[in-house]
Amino acid sequence: MKRKVSKKKNQPKTKRITKKHPTKSSTKSAKKPKIKSNKKQAKKAKPSNKRSKKSAEVIGVVTHYFPKVDAAVIKLKRTLSIGDLLEFKGKTTAFKQEVHSIQIDHKPVQQAAKGMEVGLGVIQRVRNHDLVLAVKKDLSAQSTS
Repeated sequence: MKRKVSKKKNQPKTKRITKKHPTKSSTKSAKKPKIKSNKKQAKKAKPSNKRSKKSAEVIGVVTHYFPKVDAAVIKLKRTLSIGDLLEFKGKTTAFKQEVHSIQIDHKPVQQAAKGMEVGLGVIQRVRNHDLVLAVKKDLSAQSTS
């Protein structure tokens, strides 16, 4: 036997009654009381991030990297010349290289001044906010024969 389904027209839909879960207010009494700690005791001594005078000087910061041409844009905080030895430091970056090419507005230059944004050819990938440090060349390591 087939059952006939009757279609009811223009009848309002009935609301379903659902059971409500216990609210947070009813479970508040079961929570443990919070213990306030003294903020002065909670503070720990943070290590100093300041660089000593013996470490390399910050020349600039990487603002952009172009992977296809292996070049970085660097905002300079100090003058930079071709032949300088640089160290790139970041969370995942750590390498040294000598400056072989500097460009300003796609034009090669020999030297760039403080405050300029320059393009610099790099040998590895660098990332935004990596520090660019000047490394002093050790003259005793370079022996002439």
